[in-house]
Amino acid sequence: MTEISSGDQARLAELVAKNRDRIAFTRLFDHFAPRINGYLQRLGMNAEAAEDLTQDVMTVLWHKAELFDPAKSSLSTWLFRVARNRRIDAARRDSSRKLDPEDPFLWPEPLEPADSQMDARQRDERVRAALKDIPEEQRSLLRDAYYLGLTQSQIAEQTKLPLGTVKSRIRLAFARLRLALDADGLKD
Repeated sequence: MTEISSGDQARLAELVAKNRDRIAFTRLFDHFAPRINGYLQRLGMNAEAAEDLTQDVMTVLWHKAELFDPAKSSLSTWLFRVARNRRIDAARRDSSRKLDPEDPFLWPEPLEPADSQMDARQRDERVRAALKDIPEEQRSLLRDAYYLGLTQSQIAEQTKLPLGTVKSRIRLAFARLRLALDADGLKD
């Protein structure tokens, strides 16, 4: 199974959504298809039905990748939710099998506590505010590294900057972020 970081997953999904990039899709397929298939089989689906449903989920990725929002969830969460929903739909269509309301798989996912949601929102706002005070040359490198999931070497290659410069600017950006967050007096 191919390992792909969550940042790379989001970047690859964006390439599929915008460009119908076959290489990006192949990498995502190779990473997720075996995992989704195994997940569905652990939930009691036979191998053939799990394979069919896995193909269906990966087709959703190909045709509807633009619906994936990395701000709301990871690609993994999104795809497994699609798999879960497709499994429920398949079970509903199967008139020979009744849904068991006691099946934990059918229970709604627990909501994140309101205080956790609020803490996360406040933390995000603090980081966004602190990022505004960082020079654009550093902020863009942080964006490439942490939102697009690029390695420092990839950033250096893409920006035509020396690798040492990329590393220094990212380190400086983190130092400025830390100072700004410490200066606001709030603690997580």
